[in-house]
Amino acid sequence: MKKQKLAPPAKAGVKSEKNKITAPLSSRRGERRTVGASRGEGKIIGIIPARYASTRYPGKALAMIKGKPMIQHVWENASKSKLLDKVIVATDDKRIYNTVVDFGGNAEMTLSKHKSGTDRIGEIAKWMICDIVVNIQGDEPFINPLNIDMAIKPLLDDENLNVSTLCYKIKDKSEINNPNIVKVVCDKDGCALLFSRNPIPYNRDNIKNINYYKHIGLYVYGREYLLKLIKLKQSSLEKAEQLEQLRILENGEKIKVVETNIDSISIDTIEDLKKLHK
Repeated sequence: MKKQKLAPPAKAGVKSEKNKITAPLSSRRGERRTVGASRGEGKIIGIIPARYASTRYPGKALAMIKGKPMIQHVWENASKSKLLDKVIVATDDKRIYNTVVDFGGNAEMTLSKHKSGTDRIGEIAKWMICDIVVNIQGDEPFINPLNIDMAIKPLLDDENLNVSTLCYKIKDKSEINNPNIVKVVCDKDGCALLFSRNPIPYNRDNIKNINYYKHIGLYVYGREYLLKLIKLKQSSLEKAEQLEQLRILENGEKIKVVETNIDSISIDTIEDLKKLHK
């Protein structure tokens, strides 16, 4: 395969008057979602949280992949979902906002104080008219829309369920000890017991045929639960592992985990991007 030259993150140029950033939140806070409708009748919104100041790879949302910024790949693939009614990029950075507007996507500005993607999408969800909110990772450029729909389905089937996500059976053993690959273990009903950057379960006696599962960071929330979640303080496990989903478990909420056979590639570092171009 022909190697491609790595391109630096795209630069936002001077924008026309129509692309200038507005303050949508102030004008929309009066909106209210329709009550009384079942989840199957309400809107489902996909929100992609994206910030420029990523700790491990600053500006990765604008890193060029096959001639397009990463955030465009994510938005276009998410927009192919059959269950999402709308896809929005939520960002606190004008460069990302303007890039999304330029390629024809939907973008909203958020506050810069948020410590996690969940908190960022929660700010948008406060004024969105919807029943289900999907947190789509901004660093998975080739996310499969079938995975999005698969993750949404449990909340459509069970109105008592508030959170769902995905996992994928690890086939590459090097991923088991990679802290950038988050692992998950579940109970007999397919609900998460724990997420960790460490190998879980710990195979003390070297038992053969132990399966490890990679967590695919796609979260589906009932809107009302999401608004409660963002009011909770960061939990101790969340701070230690830097995994926002642990706040949910530490506060006693179930997370349904659906196993998929479609893997998803996450770009966490510049090295990940280099591998993608090989």
